[in-house]
Amino acid sequence: MKKKYLITGATLINEGRSFKASVLISGGLISRIFEGESFAHSLEAADAEIIDGTGKWLIPGVIDDQVHFRDPGLTHKGDLFTESRAAVAGGVTSFMEMPNTVPNALTQDLLEQKYSMAAEKSLANYSFYMGASNDNLAEIIKTDPRKVCGIKVFMGASTGNMLVDKAETLEGIFRDAPTLVAVHCEDEDIIRSNTAAMREKYGEDIPLEAHPLIRSREACLKSSTLAVSLAKKHNTRLHVLHLSTADELALLSDAPSDERKRITAEVCVHHLWFSDEDYSKLGSRIKWNPAIKSVSDRDALMQALLDGRLDVVATDHAPHTLQEKANSYFSCPSGGPLVQHSLLAMLEMSRQGKISPEMVVEKMCHAPARIFSVDKRGFIREGYHADLVLINPEQNQEVQPENILYKCGWSPLEGVTFHSKITHTFVGGHLAWQNDRFDNSQPGNRLIFNR
Repeated sequence: MKKKYLITGATLINEGRSFKASVLISGGLISRIFEGESFAHSLEAADAEIIDGTGKWLIPGVIDDQVHFRDPGLTHKGDLFTESRAAVAGGVTSFMEMPNTVPNALTQDLLEQKYSMAAEKSLANYSFYMGASNDNLAEIIKTDPRKVCGIKVFMGASTGNMLVDKAETLEGIFRDAPTLVAVHCEDEDIIRSNTAAMREKYGEDIPLEAHPLIRSREACLKSSTLAVSLAKKHNTRLHVLHLSTADELALLSDAPSDERKRITAEVCVHHLWFSDEDYSKLGSRIKWNPAIKSVSDRDALMQALLDGRLDVVATDHAPHTLQEKANSYFSCPSGGPLVQHSLLAMLEMSRQGKISPEMVVEKMCHAPARIFSVDKRGFIREGYHADLVLINPEQNQEVQPENILYKCGWSPLEGVTFHSKITHTFVGGHLAWQNDRFDNSQPGNRLIFNR
């Protein structure tokens, strides 16, 4: 039986408001919200364990709609146990994980095997995308919209058999997919051409600074334009992942981020934090696909986040070992770990005046819940699952190897000092993280979608 908790005197940041309140958690749910300076002394709160929220912020748990936790098959990089723990420590209470594991999740049976693993290993709530390939449309259309977050389509290079580059296959997926289609957009022909040009110039010793020239803005825009045109043609529920250029923003609408918006888009923390000026210092640690691009792209992405063209902030958390990252350009994998620090990074940008705390909560908690139609999560509302994060907004901490929880043991943010700290994380009413300590006794739950 889950314990009862009363969080007292916190500042709730929820649904565009910041206000003092106390929250009662009972049976894994948000039972009562007592607005005001102090909680009401009601009988239902009499036997609750008190958690003093004075001077702290209380927000809904973050929902990260794009992670790679590497389980199964690539578990030397990360796994569902280690990466979900890092997520919870970072205030991420729910994640949606990608299908390019080994084996690729290209059948319903393989997909369900991942859910079974998460039920035993994940401290956070979870969902897994069904993978698309050039030849598995029959499996895609079996996907249950209520139990699976979406269909993932790599319209650019990926591992294994997951590049979808046949026109007739893309038409079929956009026409027949029974639920949301999430796309990685980079045009493979442009990337191949750019790669050949760089090889001619540098040979095999290509500098990291060339990465955004190889995986160029033109490659992103051509692929995103195709995805949006297909979605409009077939009225597909499309979600464009990790936008990285100012050019692509013209494809998007600033309509409210809710279940009625047919084409939504995501920006990742690294595309808001870094720019191509950082390659000289950080090199392969910030090699992602799509590539981190210019300062002007970074600034345009933040503006689009504020005005509603970009709906969600996520991580594309993709751990690799430092040994793997130390390889030369063509042998160095793209991706990096972020779930432990994504919320803190966005709060740091808020502290810098770039985005309000209320907007951070909107883009990391509320909007993912609305556009994916997640059942009873993403908001602090009575009757909702108690996925909650308590934050001290005035406690400094530096990212150092000894406090990094990713299995890979490193972060592109090492040496950064954040000016806030996550002190408590509740997952479905279970106090999974408290003052730098885990309670692994209760796993998270499979996300359900109201579709």
